[in-house]
Amino acid sequence: MTEPVTLTATVIVNLAFQEFLKSSAGEAAKQFTADAISKMSELRKKIWDRLRGKSQKVDDALKNAEQGDSSALSTIAKNLDVVMDEDAEFASQVQAIAQTINAGKILDQSNMTQNLSDNAKGWQTKVEGGTAYIGDIHINESKNQ
Repeated sequence: MTEPVTLTATVIVNLAFQEFLKSSAGEAAKQFTADAISKMSELRKKIWDRLRGKSQKVDDALKNAEQGDSSALSTIAKNLDVVMDEDAEFASQVQAIAQTINAGKILDQSNMTQNLSDNAKGWQTKVEGGTAYIGDIHINESKNQ
């Protein structure tokens, strides 16, 4: 069995607010098991309870994140990182819950088939979050200018 990876505050916050970031619970349900989704609520409540009242900026960020504002997550992550550095027991609790959520990700088991001929190039990619820049760019200038 492999050693669990230590999750950063940013990853933990993203997991906690995943339901709100995916524009609907339906998107989260496509990517996580039901058990993982229920743990998201537990993790989010633990973060809320610990960070609420620290400052108005943090309180606003918590509310905004639950309304789907992904820009609020960086404020929450920065504050969570500080709290986790100060309290090792709390850090291990939230990391354990986040590990459970992360383990509940549904893996994409779909197949991709591509038939190429005549020296053609093809790219097949599965991207989980973020942006993928894929392909070749060739600029051929005309010599008759």
